[in-house]
Amino acid sequence: MRKIAAYSGLLISGLILSQALPLVAPDAWASVVLPVRLATMFCLAFIMIQVGFEFAIDKHNVRLYAWDYVVAATAATFPWLLCAAYFVLAMTPADAATSRDAWKQALLIGRFSAPTSAGILFAMLAAAGLTSTWVFKKARILAIFDDLDTVLLMIPLKIMLVGMKWQLAAVGAATGVLLWLGWSHLNTRVWPASWPWVLGYAAAVTWVCEAVSIASGWVDATAPIHLEVLLPAFVLGCVIAGQPDHGDPGEERAAAWLTSGFMVLVGLSMPPLMERAASAADAGGLRTVIGGAWPGWGMIARHVVWITALSNLGKMFSFFCYRAEASRKERLAVSIAMWPRGEVGAGVLVVSLSYGLEGPVVTVALLSLALNLLCTGIFIAAVKALIDPGGARPVS
Repeated sequence: MRKIAAYSGLLISGLILSQALPLVAPDAWASVVLPVRLATMFCLAFIMIQVGFEFAIDKHNVRLYAWDYVVAATAATFPWLLCAAYFVLAMTPADAATSRDAWKQALLIGRFSAPTSAGILFAMLAAAGLTSTWVFKKARILAIFDDLDTVLLMIPLKIMLVGMKWQLAAVGAATGVLLWLGWSHLNTRVWPASWPWVLGYAAAVTWVCEAVSIASGWVDATAPIHLEVLLPAFVLGCVIAGQPDHGDPGEERAAAWLTSGFMVLVGLSMPPLMERAASAADAGGLRTVIGGAWPGWGMIARHVVWITALSNLGKMFSFFCYRAEASRKERLAVSIAMWPRGEVGAGVLVVSLSYGLEGPVVTVALLSLALNLLCTGIFIAAVKALIDPGGARPVS
């Protein structure tokens, strides 16, 4: 619980700094925008490689996972659609709410609500002593499929947002190659998996993605290729057969430091909002395609509560599944276990910002992410109370 509270505090601290520094030291802030972006991508690559480490399935019994993937897909789709609809219908002016651009942008930003944080979830369930339960086994599978579904859907979302250009066709081809490599070489490469090596892998993935963007910019400066680190890093983690020593204090410290830094950097990546709100008041209201004028912090708080509630409600479909293999309390516990958000959702927000999306909806999304993080300990306590690990049915 202490770690989760720390992550939330770091996320909010980064957000505060992103608003204060441009006003206090605008020249200095302008000089650190690029380093902040690269550092954010590096930390995200490190985290996604570790998520890939956890992705292990029996390729000889793929059918066993088919229904799990369907359930995970609903857990990733329902929160996304609910939040995207809320952004348009509740936060966008009526004359803009019917536009295709508003829905396109809302669908991309709303994707932040989809992914369950596999890393945070596994650590918290293990700390609660639930690793021997059916709930832990099922939540582990669903959370990883949930993250994978989120990463894959980012490609068509970006195509929908900017159109089918040759650059996105290249990204689509690269995605296909990466998926083939991840499947055909799943857990086959006996490469080092300790944290210094993962740092090196993350740096290499970040460098390649940035090099592709720069090189494509030379070909067409108006639309360089944006190859996000999410999928390449995840696939790299999937193909590596080794696993980091989770009992090693050095591994735990490295993961904690990188995740902590990532949370600060996500907050720092937010564009300045306060001066935009002031200019909106002076100009009689700043209009954007999605989100509309700055509504004030009181209304922002109400939107955050509603978005958080909708995103968690959308995760509840698994309660109606697995009736033949689990009790009602266990199914409810799995649904609640899917509520924690974290690194991958923050990564989606970073991708949205890289496409120039900003305004009240992004602020609401970021603060909702922080609120969900703060509530993670409560979620896990509810899971533990529901299944009573002392008498819970263990994994068969």
